[in-house]
Amino acid sequence: MAYTVGQVARLAGVTVRALHHYDQIGLLSPSGRTGAGYRRYSDADLERLQLVRYYRELGFPLEQIAEILDDPAGDRDAHLRRQHELLTVRIKRLQEMVTAIEFAMEANKLNIPLTPQERFEVFGDFEPEAYAEEAEQRWGGTDAYRESNRRASSYSKDDWLRIKGETEDWGQRIVALMASGAPADGPAAMELAEEHRQHISRWFYECSYEIHTGLADMYLADERFLAHYEAMAPGLGQYLHEAIHANAITRA
Repeated sequence: MAYTVGQVARLAGVTVRALHHYDQIGLLSPSGRTGAGYRRYSDADLERLQLVRYYRELGFPLEQIAEILDDPAGDRDAHLRRQHELLTVRIKRLQEMVTAIEFAMEANKLNIPLTPQERFEVFGDFEPEAYAEEAEQRWGGTDAYRESNRRASSYSKDDWLRIKGETEDWGQRIVALMASGAPADGPAAMELAEEHRQHISRWFYECSYEIHTGLADMYLADERFLAHYEAMAPGLGQYLHEAIHANAITRA
């Protein structure tokens, strides 16, 4: 099939101006032209455009994308494998950032008595204070907010590293459990849900079953939390939500 520049723009979600620019720099030239000189794109052109968009999303400059795509040693499968590897690295980084966001929103880490070097060891380049205002707006009037703020302000670097380590270990175990096919309302999943609740109670504030199920609902409703758990494993957000609710019903 042959597509006009306007059709390609709509299909790919790019502007006509961008397609003209890609043609001018030789990144994506249409396979054909009409008698009047209008561009006509083929299915192969659309496939190349898709690869261009993938690499742009990964932050590659247009000149480098052209070199990559025009490499005679490369093929579509090789490009997809490379993009998969790059996206996996990015997802891991985003997952680490969202974990830090979860700490911030649950604990409101203000007045953390750490040196700049210690803060970097614990949080990387994430700044917990960036979410302080949102946390205060959502929970500022609650006892849980005040208690978590009081506790967080007293923790040392070792405390925060221990919290981080416990969280990562728990995450690996619940991902493995879900992958094994264990039901979300089964005893093993409920045990990990209970461990999650006790972790919050131990480090931040007394997390009742009512509060815990409210957090579970937020994990699905708030796209940032959902993205975090989905990055750990597809379907984990829903799995954890069901496990927390099942645990609350059983134990309460």
